[in-house]
Amino acid sequence: MAEEVGMFRVQQTMGSVLCCRCGIPMAPNAANMCVRCLRSEVDITEGLQKHVIIMYCPECESYLQPPKTWIKAQLESKELLAFCIKRLKNLSKVKLVQADFVWTEPHSKRIKVKLRVQKEVLNGVVLEQAYVVEYVVQDLMCESCSRVQANPDQWVASVQLRQHVSHRRTFFYLEQVILKHDAAARAIKIKQMDHGIDFFFSNRSHGVKFVEFIGKVSPIKSRHDKQLVSHDTKSNNYNYKYTFSVEICPICREDLICLPPKVANSLGNLGPLVLCTKVTNSMVLLDPFTLRYTFLDAEQYWRAPLKALLTSRQLVEYIVLDVEPVSSEVNVGSSKYGLADFQVARMSDFGRNDNIFTVRAHLGHLLNPGDRALGYDLYGANSNDSELDKYKGLNIPEVILVKKSYDEEQRRRRRGKNRQWKLKSLNMEVDDTARGRVDEEKLIEEFEKFTFDVEEDKELRSNMSLYKKKDYQPSDTASMTDGEDVPLVPLEELLEELGLSEDGEGMSE
Repeated sequence: MAEEVGMFRVQQTMGSVLCCRCGIPMAPNAANMCVRCLRSEVDITEGLQKHVIIMYCPECESYLQPPKTWIKAQLESKELLAFCIKRLKNLSKVKLVQADFVWTEPHSKRIKVKLRVQKEVLNGVVLEQAYVVEYVVQDLMCESCSRVQANPDQWVASVQLRQHVSHRRTFFYLEQVILKHDAAARAIKIKQMDHGIDFFFSNRSHGVKFVEFIGKVSPIKSRHDKQLVSHDTKSNNYNYKYTFSVEICPICREDLICLPPKVANSLGNLGPLVLCTKVTNSMVLLDPFTLRYTFLDAEQYWRAPLKALLTSRQLVEYIVLDVEPVSSEVNVGSSKYGLADFQVARMSDFGRNDNIFTVRAHLGHLLNPGDRALGYDLYGANSNDSELDKYKGLNIPEVILVKKSYDEEQRRRRRGKNRQWKLKSLNMEVDDTARGRVDEEKLIEEFEKFTFDVEEDKELRSNMSLYKKKDYQPSDTASMTDGEDVPLVPLEELLEELGLSEDGEGMSE
């Protein structure tokens, strides 16, 4: 506007000063030093990392974000740049302005990133400087890839799980508990044996951790041994193979036990005839005639091992003729029982004789006249138990009732595809030597009985994961023939299956 009216305007110029170090003219700043002299005096990249080692899995092309996270990223991608910047320590001391990749040979195992940072230095002067960080890439397979690529025969630790009984009910249950807690995720191979299962691991610590897990869910005793594989005399390194032998207590749920006199006295004169009603890391022993019970942990059991007088395979079916309650319902542990006197008769005696047995049992809250029950027939059993012979003048009952029985015909109509739920199973190899001894039909039948127990016992189901069947279609004939008394698994207890394949389906399919 001054030019329009013809006025003289003085042009404004930036003044300059001399650098206090080198004397060259420069724009004035708070330090009175040029940029070159400032950089010679102050290095803002001092203390920042310029060499970093990163781990790379060549199989899945992912990088390790400590401690255990693996991130997939391509070369010179935004994800890889963000990963590299996060790996730098003390970067918070400066302000990051720009970051770019510096080209390197793809097979050089080197990644270079050029960073431009700013920092306030002398008297409030902000200095900007660029520097290069070199990342050395080292190959390390992630856990999932190492399990896939591992040679199953090159195991380091082996856990041999055994139970010396005539059925596999315990292993069916343990399999579901292991799957729910993902306890065998680090196993490189699982092999089904004649009286148990073998688990193979690539690390001794994985085997130790697995043995500790089994000890928390069942009463066990274990021992371990090691075998020398190789020895380097120059570096004094030894390579061993470790074997953990784990024996599970042979007492199972619903087994009848005769307590030895010493054990009975130590438990407050319990029994001597007791039922095992629950097995976890300890056993619950119940006197069915008095509702007295006790807990027996693994240490107590293995100090004086017990033997089952009769097992669940020897249960006989009875029909209830009359019930006379003796006491109201009582909470025994986490279960309810009621003491009552029953008149029962064997189902096999119908039409043959008129044998009627009067017995006191713990199922008064559950059984009504006309119901069926499973129990042990001590009247017709031939037991040669040395512990039972030690009790002089013991009045042995003719029948010991164990649990309520349901219509077998109706239950078998729902087996297989007629059931709305399923169980997953471990990816196990079957031992070739045991294949000839184990009858496949017997194994399927035992698993079917295990599914009956799952339907009946809610507490048992709480320790495992049950999944909905995607292809389940309820049939009209099954709904008409199934009685209301037959136990079913509620729909709200079932989980939706998440997976890309159906390889993990249980034997109920």
